[in-house]
Amino acid sequence: MPTPRSSSFSGIVRASPVVMGYLPLAFAYGVMAHGAHLSLVATLALSFFVYAGSAQFIAVILFAQGLVLLPVVLTTFIVNLRHLLMAASVAPFLARWSLSKRIFFATELTDETFALHSTEFPSGEPIPSHVFAVNLTSHLSWIFGSLLGYQAGGMITDIRPLGLDYALPAMFIGLLIVQLRTRRAVFIALIAGAASLLFRHLGFESRSTLIATVIGATLGMGLELWKKD
Repeated sequence: MPTPRSSSFSGIVRASPVVMGYLPLAFAYGVMAHGAHLSLVATLALSFFVYAGSAQFIAVILFAQGLVLLPVVLTTFIVNLRHLLMAASVAPFLARWSLSKRIFFATELTDETFALHSTEFPSGEPIPSHVFAVNLTSHLSWIFGSLLGYQAGGMITDIRPLGLDYALPAMFIGLLIVQLRTRRAVFIALIAGAASLLFRHLGFESRSTLIATVIGATLGMGLELWKKD
């Protein structure tokens, strides 16, 4: 049986793909936060308490436009509503955990750590030391990247030439490949990808990804129920 120390180390290693994606993305966020004249404390507080890339980028843009706090909070809340679905998906695997552990897990859940956990949890009961090592390593890398970006903000005025915007899609491609273990998974991924391209071509722009996600998730659930019958 794995010891807590070995489980923690395996969790740190497991989080390495997320870390490599988070560092450049958080760096870009830190540069943007500096450009929006947020203080270092506010910049790191967002990374510590909010810990959601898309919501933090949106918050920085809204702060830069001079909006008050309430619209920023409401916007980030709506953007992060998808976390309810992710938490509901993994909750059955954590039924034997204490309430405090489940709350701590929920505060650290992101799209990327969810992708990792969803491939591991079905294989057996989650080991807390391993799971928390994955989550904390990912979170700390996000905070560290935010700090580096903020410190470099005075020297960098435009992050686009650095190609940092490719870090997130590259990371998700890697996480997707890990989950393509069956022909059914490959089929669902192809359908979702085709749907995203189709709806983007039809003029739905950023909403195409959301629509494709709903289609892929619905198709996956339908195939799973059909298989059980």
